[in-house]
Formats: sequence, structure tokens, C-alpha cells
Amino acid sequence: MDKVNRLDSDSHGERKISKYIISRWSIPFAGFLLALMGGFSYAWGVFIIPMEESFGWTKAEANLPFTVFVLIFALFMIPAGRLQDKIGPRKVSAFGAVMFFVSYGLAALVDRFPYPWWLVITYSVIGGIACGLTYACVAPPARKWFPDKPGLAISFGVSGFGLAALVLAPLKAEYLIPTHGIEGTFFIIAFITSLVSLFAAWLIRNPPAGWTPPGWKADNKAEKTIIVRQESTPKEMLRNPIFMIMWSAMALVCAGGLICIGLIPSYGNLTLGLTPVKAALAMSIFAGFNGFGRPVAGLLGDRFGAVQVMIVTYIIQTMTFLFFHIFAVTLPTLYIASALLGWGYAVTLALFPALTSICFGVKHLGINYGIVITAFGIGGLAPAVGSLIFDVTGSYTPAFLSAGIMAGIGMVLCVVLKKKYALS
Repeated sequence: MDKVNRLDSDSHGERKISKYIISRWSIPFAGFLLALMGGFSYAWGVFIIPMEESFGWTKAEANLPFTVFVLIFALFMIPAGRLQDKIGPRKVSAFGAVMFFVSYGLAALVDRFPYPWWLVITYSVIGGIACGLTYACVAPPARKWFPDKPGLAISFGVSGFGLAALVLAPLKAEYLIPTHGIEGTFFIIAFITSLVSLFAAWLIRNPPAGWTPPGWKADNKAEKTIIVRQESTPKEMLRNPIFMIMWSAMALVCAGGLICIGLIPSYGNLTLGLTPVKAALAMSIFAGFNGFGRPVAGLLGDRFGAVQVMIVTYIIQTMTFLFFHIFAVTLPTLYIASALLGWGYAVTLALFPALTSICFGVKHLGINYGIVITAFGIGGLAPAVGSLIFDVTGSYTPAFLSAGIMAGIGMVLCVVLKKKYALS
């Protein structure tokens, strides 16, 4: 095990930490749990058809709560990140755990208020704030405990966000929604997310000031891919041209990935004629490659450089989107396409926080990455746009073609980061 380093046996802070931490891997594990609970929201796709059937909503109306959730979550990452930087991850994530219970508990009353605006208020706004509070506490502590393996540690933590849908998509489609209904499913999730998040909040914390891994010194590190270039305040980061290129690339590639989350289950069900369970399995494959792929992406990023891994991945993602309507026309090819797009999403969410820490430092990583991830919120408008396009045209093809174009532009921006700014 990778034991915590006891730099000073008389340090009160170190003794306090040792009471809870046997290995520093406890920190990304706690982050994993927080991300896992936040990722419960990502199994939204299986709600769309039941809500259309139960409440008579259009596809765009059924997708609206998820779209607003993503936007609120991403925007609230800024104040949540600042709060995390000031008072630490434990208090912030604990408050987020309570907010999760309030959010899903109120969303369970949708049978009494069968309108999209009710879920927008409860699931989207309150739940988005809760998710922002907890997710803001995932990357910064992991990065501080792992200056030697930042990509791996951060990506392990954030992998929970993707893996939640792997379990919940088929679970909701096969058991929870048919057995307990939409309302009962929300109520069950309220208890699970709050309890697990409270445990993770108890476990997570920052290292003591001046802590480093045993035998590790930054100035002896030869790996240029993970060395921090400079410590930047939020204002300094916003003035840096690297930030806008990073932000734009993330917004574009996230938009394509979020189109998949919203449309893949219904595409399989309505276009390919699959049963809801088989269509939901495509979402689970997407989630599996998204979740399990994140630590792999982190390892590759530490070894070859985050930007290099992004470029290769976004070429694959662009081609998959552009030829989705030609390639994903059978059950096996739909699953293959879902896997490729899940990997693209894994690379994006695993490597952008690590790249932010490399470009702009660790001291203000909470708020700095909170600002960067607003790109994810802007990209979150894509599911609503994709659903609206389908409602108007009756075809998924225009939405997937648009996603391919966006992913291609994102790839070009990553090439600019590599060529012009010498980012690995």
C-alpha cells in the first residue's frame, strides 16, 4: 500500500489524518464515491420514454430536466470550487450530500406535479447544486495527494461519474421503474446518494501543508507531462489564451458526448426496434467505457501527455459520430459505436482536470477547474437541441452529424494546444 508520509510525527494535523487514512488511495476512493453518487443523474436516458408515456410529454420536454441539471451543475462548480479551496472538501461535500436528499426526495413528488418545471426545480436546480458541491471536491484533493500520478489519481476519482450509469441504466429499465415507478425510483435514489455521499465526505480531506509522497521531489521529476507550468489565480487563468482554447475544445466534445447520453437509448428503441432493455444496454456499454476508461486515460495521459491522448481519441470520436447513421444499424455495431463514444467521453472528463492543474497549478484548482468545466454545462445544451431536432425532423442523423463536426473542431483545437503552446 502507498502509505501516507509522516513528515513530522509531532504534527497534530498529521496525527489527525492518520486516524482515518491508511493509504493515500483513500482520497481518490472517497472522490470516486462522490462522483458515483453525482453520476446517478447520468442514467437519465431511460426515463425519457416512461415520462413520455406517463405524462404525455414530448421528447424535448422529457429531456429538459437533464439538460438544465447539467447546466446548473457546471455553473455551480465555480462557487463550489472556490468554497472547496477555502474551507476544504469535507464540509462542502457533506452539504452536497444533504442537498442530494432534498433534490431527489422532492423530485419523487412528480406524480403530484406532473410537469417538466417541477423536475427542473427539484432535480435540475437543487440536484445540480448538490452535484456541483460534491464533484468540486473530487479532483483537488486527489491532485494534492498525488503530485507524482495526477492523471491516474484524478481519473480514478472521476470514473465514478461514468460508472453510475453502467449499473443504473439497466437497473432502472428492468427493475426500479417497472416495479416502483418514476416516483419510487427517485425516492430510492434520494436515500442512496445522501448516505454514500456523507460517508465519502467523512473520509475525504486535504494533505497537511508541505506534504509530499515518500522519496518524491518535484525538481527530480523528469516527466514533463505532469509538471505544473505555473500557479495561476482565476483572473490570471482567464487572461491566458490557453484557457479559452481548452474551454472551447471541452465544450465542443462534451456536446457530442451528451447527445449520446440523451439519444442512444431511444435511438436503439425507436430506430433499430430494440427492446427497452437492449437499448438500455447500449447506454451501459457507453457508461462502462466512460467509467472504466477514465483510469486508463489517466495512465496514458501521465505517460504520453494529456493533449496527445485527446487528439487521437477525438479523431476516433469524430469519425464515429459522422458515420453513426451508417455504421450503428445493427445491435453489435450500435454497441461498438457506444463503446467508442464512451471512451471519448472518458478521455475528456479524465484528462481536462489534470490538464488544468498542469497549466494553471494546484493552489486554486477547485475554482479554476470549476471555471473550465462550465464548458461542460454549455455542452449540456446539446441533448435538448438534439431532441428538438428529432421532434422536428423525425431523424437522429442530423444530431449525430452535428456532434461529429463539433468533435472534429475540438480535435483541431487540441492540435493547436500541442503545436502552438507545446502542451504534451
